[in-house]
Amino acid sequence: MMEWSGAATVLSARKHGEHAVILTAFAREVGIISGALPGGASAKRAAMIQPGSILSLRWRARIEGQLGTFAAEPQRMRPGLLADGDALAGVNAVTALLAFALPERDPHPRLHDSSEALLDRMDQGSRADWAHAYLGWELQLLDEMGFGLDLTRCAVTGSREGLAYVSPKTGRAVSRAGAGDWAAKLLPLPSLLGGTGNGGMVDAFAITGHFLRAQLAEAHAARNLPPARDRLIARLLRAEL
Repeated sequence: MMEWSGAATVLSARKHGEHAVILTAFAREVGIISGALPGGASAKRAAMIQPGSILSLRWRARIEGQLGTFAAEPQRMRPGLLADGDALAGVNAVTALLAFALPERDPHPRLHDSSEALLDRMDQGSRADWAHAYLGWELQLLDEMGFGLDLTRCAVTGSREGLAYVSPKTGRAVSRAGAGDWAAKLLPLPSLLGGTGNGGMVDAFAITGHFLRAQLAEAHAARNLPPARDRLIARLLRAEL
């Protein structure tokens, strides 16, 4: 018998049979963990298993590789995630990207902690309070998955000054002087990410979006990113423009 217990944040719950759901959650100690939750499809438990809610879970399986079964109790709800359209789009993007990117039972404690802090900000504040934090979270997600960007110095000259672009192939910054005739093929680096450009959130999310698709999604057998990410970015950029 295999067993684990602890706190975990709900990423998704899909119906399984008549009364159960397959629950996927994110725990600091074990990473992504999935299992069947008997009775999870009931109206009584619907609020408890909303994405972003924190549960106290006990997971049991007879053998390695088995889906396993959960017993669950509510630990902390985040009602603000359902009360605001931007926050709802935010939690849907965060939970969908985590479930998309992370393999099961592979701990990522640093990413877990920053995800919890971001969800708390979404739960408690307005879009203006967490939009930039979400951008930083996407950069951290890339880094945790082995696709981190180096935006601190020019890949051509080594200079830390005048950084204006990002190479779409390497994810490294390039200065205006170092770009030369290749400038048109590079991604603009806005001041928001330490560059000299003025594009703000539009250019910043264009950079993270490019690498999420070109690196992370490609590493997952060319699967498309979850649509929830694009829906959130569209909302954030509409507010920015």
